[in-house]
Amino acid sequence: MTNRQRESRSKNDIYNSIEQIFRNNPVKIFSINSIIKQITRSNRHSNKIEIVKTIKELVEKNVLEQPRSGEYKLNVHNLDVVVGEVVTITPTVGFVSVVGMDSDILIERDDMINALIGDKVEIIVFEGRRSNRLKGIIQKIVEPSTRNYVGTINISENYAFVKPTSRDMQYDIFIPKNDFANAQNGDMVVVEIVEFKQTQPNPVGRVLRSLGLAGTNDAEMHAILEEFSLPYEFPEEVIKASDHISDKITSTEISKRRDMRDVVTFTIDPFDAKDFDDALSLKKLDDNKWEVGVHIADVTHYISEHSILEDNAQERATSVYLVDRVVPMLPERLSNGLCSLRPNEEKLCFSVVFTMDNEANILDKWYGRTVINSNRRFTYDDAQAIIEGGEDEFKDEVLTLHEMALILRKSRYKKGSIAFERDEFKFKLDEDNRPIGVYLKQQKDSNHLIEEFMLLANKAVAEFVALSSKPNRTFVYRVHTEPNNEKYINLCKFVGKFGFEIKMSSDQKVIAQELNRLLGEVKGQKSETLISTLALRAMAKAVYTTTNVGHYGLGFGNYTHFTSPIRRYPDMMVHRLLQHYLDGGASKSQEIFEELCDHSSKREQRAAEAERASTKYKMAEFLADKIGIEFVGSISGVTEKGIYVELEETRIEGMVSVHTLTDDFYQFDQDNYRLVGRRNKEKLMLGDKVKVEVLRVDMQRKLIDFTLVSHFDYDTDEEYYFE
Repeated sequence: MTNRQRESRSKNDIYNSIEQIFRNNPVKIFSINSIIKQITRSNRHSNKIEIVKTIKELVEKNVLEQPRSGEYKLNVHNLDVVVGEVVTITPTVGFVSVVGMDSDILIERDDMINALIGDKVEIIVFEGRRSNRLKGIIQKIVEPSTRNYVGTINISENYAFVKPTSRDMQYDIFIPKNDFANAQNGDMVVVEIVEFKQTQPNPVGRVLRSLGLAGTNDAEMHAILEEFSLPYEFPEEVIKASDHISDKITSTEISKRRDMRDVVTFTIDPFDAKDFDDALSLKKLDDNKWEVGVHIADVTHYISEHSILEDNAQERATSVYLVDRVVPMLPERLSNGLCSLRPNEEKLCFSVVFTMDNEANILDKWYGRTVINSNRRFTYDDAQAIIEGGEDEFKDEVLTLHEMALILRKSRYKKGSIAFERDEFKFKLDEDNRPIGVYLKQQKDSNHLIEEFMLLANKAVAEFVALSSKPNRTFVYRVHTEPNNEKYINLCKFVGKFGFEIKMSSDQKVIAQELNRLLGEVKGQKSETLISTLALRAMAKAVYTTTNVGHYGLGFGNYTHFTSPIRRYPDMMVHRLLQHYLDGGASKSQEIFEELCDHSSKREQRAAEAERASTKYKMAEFLADKIGIEFVGSISGVTEKGIYVELEETRIEGMVSVHTLTDDFYQFDQDNYRLVGRRNKEKLMLGDKVKVEVLRVDMQRKLIDFTLVSHFDYDTDEEYYFE
C-alpha cells in the first residue's frame, strides 16, 4: 500500500468515525476536544490535525452544524423524519408505531418530550448504537391524543392529583381547583388531559365525571370499561329506538319464511345465560336421513341498515363479558327479548338446515329465513345429564345430535383442527360481587354438541359464498393464519428437552397433526401446562377480514361467524351479505367491509383486554386478605424482571420479582424460558412447580406480588426451600 493510499484510508476512517459519533447521539453537542479523545481512544495513530480538518469539511457539507465556537452537533435535517403514534410507554422507554415500518421505533424516556399514549408525534429516526433496531427522538407532538384516563383522586385545598390506574401512564395528573367536577376525595374519576407542556412535571387535567368511591365494585368495573373506551350505557335515543320496535310477528312475515314451528327445537346454553341466539332442531326423514336445523336469531330483521341501532351496534362491535356482568352490544329489549330464542315463543331466525345421514355426512344444505318455536331451554348441565343416561321428553333428539357431534368432532381433528383445550376457572361472587371462591368451568359433551353444529353452520355459510359460481364476492371471514415459523421451530427444539418429539415441516397439515399428537402426549404430564402454553403462543390471533385465507386452527379453508349476531357485529354483517347474495345481489364494496372488519377485530381485542382486567381485579380482591398465606402453583411466565406464578387451585396469577430472589443473582435465559442462578445454577423454568407466599396486593394497579418459598424438583418432586 502506498503512502497516498494509507493517507486516504486514514482520512476515510476518521470521517466515518466522526459521523458515527454524531449519528449515535443525534441531539448531543460535542466539543472538539471530546471528539478528538473519542477517536484517538479507538485509534491512537489518528492524526489530530486531520480530525479537525474533517470536522470542518463536515460543517461545510452541512452534515454538522456549529452552535457555538469549538462545539458541534449533527444537522438533524439530514436524518429521516417520520410521523407515528405512541403505542407503548414504560418507565424507561416508549415505542412509536409508524405506518409502513415493520417494527416499532424505540424512544428513550429522555427523548419522549412528555408524549403520551395515542399522541401523533414527529420523530427523528436513526439506527441504534448496539443493535439494528431503529431508535428515534421525538421532535414535536403533531396531534395530542383525545384519550381519557381513569384514576383515584386525592384532593387538597387548592388542587388535586389523580393517580391513573393504567400502567402506561407514568405521571400523576394535576387537577386545578375549579376542575374537580363533583368528585369527592378517594373517588374513581375520568380525567381529560388539558395540556402537558415539555416544561411541566405533570400533565394538567380536568375531571369529567366521578364513577364512585374507589374500591367499590361498580366504580372499579366502570373504571375498567372507561379505561378501554368501552361504553357501559346506551344513549337514550338508542333505548327509545329499541322500545319502538314492534314485537308482533305478522302472518305476512311468516309467509315469507320457512315455517319450522312444528319441528322439535331447543336451546342449550350456560345456566346464567339471558340471551339465547342459537337453537337446534331435529326431524327424522327416514331410517338413515335427518333434517338438522341450526337456527340463529334474525337480528337484522329488527335493525335496519343505517339506523341509530345499527350505528350503535357497529360502533360497539361486540358484547363485553366482565367477571360480574355482561355489557351487551344491543339494548336489552333486543338482546334478551325480541331476538332471544326463548322457549314457547314464536321467533324469527336465519337458519342453515342440513340433510344428514346417521354417519353425519351432509347430503344437502338450505340457507334462509325461518320462524321457529323452541320446545325447551336446556342448560349445559341439563343436556349433559341426558347424555350420561338421564331421562327426558327430548332424550332421543339430544342423543342423536350428540352422536353426530362426536363424529363431526373426530373428523374435524383428523382433517387438521388443533385440540387446544384448557380448563377455565370462574369466580364465585357474593351478593356484593366480592369473590368468595373459584370453580372450574369444564367443557363437557353438551358443550361440544353445540360447538360442533355452530362450527358446521359457520363453515357452510362461508363455503356458500366462497365456493359459489360467482367467486370473489365481498364477504366477512374469520381467519386464522399459519403458526409463526420461528416460534414453531423453537417449540420443536424445546420439547426435545422433555423427551417429546415433533417434526419440523413446511406442510401446514402435518404441523397441525404434530401439534395434536404432542398435546395428546403431554395430557396429564407435569410438562402439560408448559408445552401447551408454548404451543399456543406459536399460534397467530384470529381476526375478521374480507381476504379469505382460511382458519388454520380449525383446519377449515373457509370460515365465518354467523351464529352470534346478538353479541357480535360481524355476524350481523354476514347475515346481511348472505341474504343479499341469496337474493342474487352483486358484490358489495370490499373497502367498506374491510374497514368494518378491522374495526370489529380491534374492538374484539379491546373487549378481551377489559375482560382480563376485570379478572385481574377480582384476582387481586380475592387475595387481598391473604397476605402471608402460602400457595402451590406453577411458573406461567418468565421475564428478566422475574417469574409469573399461576396458583394451582384458582389459576390466579402473580409475580415473583427477581429482586426478592436473594439467595443468588438470577439471569434471564430467554431461549430456554427460565431464570438461572449465576452461582448455584438453580433453574426456574416455565412450567415448574413452586410454592409462593402472598407478599402484597395493589388493588388499584391490579397487581399481585409473591415471594418464592420453595421449588419442586421436576423429576423427583422433592421440595427445595429458598432462604
